[in-house]
Amino acid sequence: MRHQIVQKPDFSAVRVEFEREGEAIVTESAAMIARDTPVKMETRFQGGLFAAAKRKLLGGESLFTNTFTATAPGQTLWLAPAAEGDVEIIELDGQLRVFLSSGAFLAAPPSVQVETQWQGARGFFSGAGLFLLQASGHGPLFFAAYGGIHAVDIGPGGYVCDTGHVVGFTGGLSYEVTRVGGLKSLFFSGEGLVCRFSGQGRLWLSTRNPGSLVSFLQPFRSTQSG
Repeated sequence: MRHQIVQKPDFSAVRVEFEREGEAIVTESAAMIARDTPVKMETRFQGGLFAAAKRKLLGGESLFTNTFTATAPGQTLWLAPAAEGDVEIIELDGQLRVFLSSGAFLAAPPSVQVETQWQGARGFFSGAGLFLLQASGHGPLFFAAYGGIHAVDIGPGGYVCDTGHVVGFTGGLSYEVTRVGGLKSLFFSGEGLVCRFSGQGRLWLSTRNPGSLVSFLQPFRSTQSG
């Protein structure tokens, strides 16, 4: 299939063009903007009821997924994430694994397997959730984030980022959650905890954090006196 991202990075959408009959792509619920009428759509539990419930409860994804299948070459499908923000695509080659934070998965062909992976105690503080989504297999993986997506290639020196801005990373990287500095920095710097990545691979960061937006808007909410 061919694919193109338009309106980057604020209001990104994906145009998918199927190259042959029977080609398919699996998307998160409500990701479709539009499609050619002959493209077939099927809604189901991805991987069965148990696997779908696991992704919903542990990975923050939809319980149901939609599978769009071409009935002829040249048919098109438009996709977009629910939140305002960016979309990125990476081609999986059967060797590369990509880990995504909760809610980042947008779409992939059936040849890409998406599973949940337990992050241990660090998941309580990582900003990505207790479980990450692990994508492997062959084909394009589409993922999204609130804000723009910025890629960083990490080498021997490692890298430090805010926990709330992690979108995903490749399998060659590992991380630990630590304080940004001493206790004074932890409580008064506004930064709090950070992820320290090590290894070699690529990290994707979002330029905005939904949690920070909520904190910014909270003082402006109208309240009702008791």
